[in-house]
Amino acid sequence: MRQIGEIVIYGTDGVCEISEITEKKFGKETTKYYVLTTLYRGNSVIYVPVGNEKLESKMRDIISREELDGIICNMPNEESIWIENEPLRKIKYKEIITGGDRRDLFRLIKTLYEHRINQENSGKKMHMTDERFMKDAEKILYDEIAHVIGIDHREVVSYISEKIGI
Repeated sequence: MRQIGEIVIYGTDGVCEISEITEKKFGKETTKYYVLTTLYRGNSVIYVPVGNEKLESKMRDIISREELDGIICNMPNEESIWIENEPLRKIKYKEIITGGDRRDLFRLIKTLYEHRINQENSGKKMHMTDERFMKDAEKILYDEIAHVIGIDHREVVSYISEKIGI
C-alpha cells in the first residue's frame, strides 16, 4: 500500500502527491481512496480507489535521476517512430501518451520534433493532432523531469540539450 506524502506519476495527470488516504461513503458502501494532489497542474485532486487494480496501475513511481539521465543520453541513438498512416499513428501515439513509458515518450517527442522541422523545411505545418500529441508528451515528461532534477519547467529543454551535447 502506498503512503501519505509519497510522490507518484498518475496517468496523464503528471506528478502528484498522495495527500491523504480517506474513506468515502457512497450509498451503502464505504470505499478507501488515495487522495492525489497534482503538483504542477493547479490544485487538482484525484481520488483513486484503493484496491482498484486498473486505476492503481496508473500510479507509477517517480523515475530515478540515474535512469532519467540514461534515457536522455541514449536519445540521439533512438530511431524515429513516425507512422505515415494517420489513423494508425493516432492510435499508436495515444497508446504511448496513456502508457507513460518514459523512453517511448522521449522517442515520441523526438519523432514529432523532427517531423515538425521537416514540415517547416517543406513550407508546411505539422498536423494539429501531432502538435497536441507532442505537447501532451512534453507536459507529462517535463513535469517529472523538473521534479526529479529540482529545476523550473522552463529549464528542462536546456537540461536535456546539455545532457545530449547539443
